[in-house]
Amino acid sequence: MPKAMNVTLLCSDRRHPVMPHLRAWAKLNGKALNVSLVDDIHDVVGGEILFLISCSQKIEKADRDKFKKVLVIHASDLPTGRGWSPHVWSIVGGADHLVVTLLEAEDTIDSGDIWHKLTIDIPSHFLSDEINEALFSAEIELIDFAVANFETIRPEAQDSTQKVTYHRKRTPDDSEISIDMPLGEQFDLIRVCDPERFPAHFRFRGHTYKITLEKLYE
Repeated sequence: MPKAMNVTLLCSDRRHPVMPHLRAWAKLNGKALNVSLVDDIHDVVGGEILFLISCSQKIEKADRDKFKKVLVIHASDLPTGRGWSPHVWSIVGGADHLVVTLLEAEDTIDSGDIWHKLTIDIPSHFLSDEINEALFSAEIELIDFAVANFETIRPEAQDSTQKVTYHRKRTPDDSEISIDMPLGEQFDLIRVCDPERFPAHFRFRGHTYKITLEKLYE
């Protein structure tokens, strides 16, 4: 019987909404694969594949060398949109779809060779939970793709003719809503804010107020 592949999923934030999807994937594939789900690079042992999913830790070469491949899932059409929170920046900027890229991890952020890309629609009425469901489903599909094609994949270098752009790391202040601007002009920001970790909010009369956005189905 062939040896089971050792697969590690690293998400550095236990509160990240992708974590339940990663736990479900680990449970579903736990018989065919040796799956570890960790939230700190220091808990990583080694194996065939290390997936970096919403990982904010810097992964040094010494840690990458413990695996045959270290793969990142990044929600932009690389090399455009390297850096932090790409799907948030894209949707705030008016995007109605996202490209989700599976690539190899390198010292330079989001610069590695590309294994696969998926395009997902993000309708203008989707709220945070619906956006996450579409995005995380694509991420799970890319994880499945990597495992299935691990032995045969031929990665491609990023398109050198495409413009390289970078996103800065978002802060809680980026989720602040202006009470002086129309709601419609800020709807894309409100709907993409993480309601638990980085909620949309506004300051008024000496206090800060959290904005909760839900759909009413009539």
